[in-house]
Amino acid sequence: MTGPRASEIATFLENAGWASAQRISLAGDASPRRYHRLRRDGGGAVLMDAPFTRATAPLAPPYITPEPEPFLALSRHLVACGFSAPRVLAADSEAGLILLEDLGDDLFAALLRGGPPEGLEAELYTAAVDALVALARAPLPEPSVPPYDLATYLFEAQLSTTWYMPAFASMSPDAAKAAGVALAQVLTPCLEPLCAERCLALRDVHAENLLWLPERSGIAQVGLLDFQDALLGHPAYDLTSLLRDARRDVPLALLETLLERYIAGTGAEPGPLRTAFAVLGVQRQLKILGIFARLCLRDGKPIYLEHLPRVWAHLQRDLEHPALADVAGWVAATLPAPEPERIATLAAEAA
Repeated sequence: MTGPRASEIATFLENAGWASAQRISLAGDASPRRYHRLRRDGGGAVLMDAPFTRATAPLAPPYITPEPEPFLALSRHLVACGFSAPRVLAADSEAGLILLEDLGDDLFAALLRGGPPEGLEAELYTAAVDALVALARAPLPEPSVPPYDLATYLFEAQLSTTWYMPAFASMSPDAAKAAGVALAQVLTPCLEPLCAERCLALRDVHAENLLWLPERSGIAQVGLLDFQDALLGHPAYDLTSLLRDARRDVPLALLETLLERYIAGTGAEPGPLRTAFAVLGVQRQLKILGIFARLCLRDGKPIYLEHLPRVWAHLQRDLEHPALADVAGWVAATLPAPEPERIATLAAEAA
């Protein structure tokens, strides 16, 4: 890296005492953030290079801001509650540079890829569910984060009509807008009752964002990544994110066992919890359909399209819940399935 950004990073690392460290680029995520592993005698760290901008068009309601302060505050809160979030070693908020504890490479997704040892999948997911039980019972952060309110739920779900529908069906912008209004009308009665029950919802808990730390104990065995957009939401949201993973399938028998474990651990009423699981699953899957289409069409990242059939299958399964009958009718009448031929065409165009 050269230019002004390289100079900023060099100054930051020098001030933090890491100027002499070897730097190795790490795989990023769907955001503009970049990560580098630092190595020196006596240990390592991870540099988060996140050049936060304030002049971009909003991707969510205005109170969700792409700035480092929420990440810093939430990291400290989670660590204080006994969770294994990366500890902040140094930070320059203005420059968008954060030096973090290195929690290693053992992502759940990597450990479970290509035929994991027998019992490992259940062990990892059980540990993750236990961490979510603890999160549901943990104190709320101070200062508090914003609520996951109805407007935010609906805005996210309508990404399916803003981005996904125009990509998979020929329609005018006015028709897509009208479809979004109709979606909000059928979703509101399902989501509204869930807005009152709140805990810290990390909002992106899945196998690509969880690290296995077996040398630690209890909830600290699960390393937590990518939580800067956390809100105060329903306890079932992160459970849905974990078990209805857009990138991998959780076997149905294991999913049912984990649902029961979560219900027993939190003391939740089984009926309402299962309803919330289905409703939030549908909301999240509609959101992801839109986000993955946007990543392809706007950001030139067609790789996310390969996950759309799985997300669609999750959507259909959760729509079977009786509480979602009206939403199921809207989807059947309005939302096109992600046909393989169209996925291939979009991927080719993006490439």
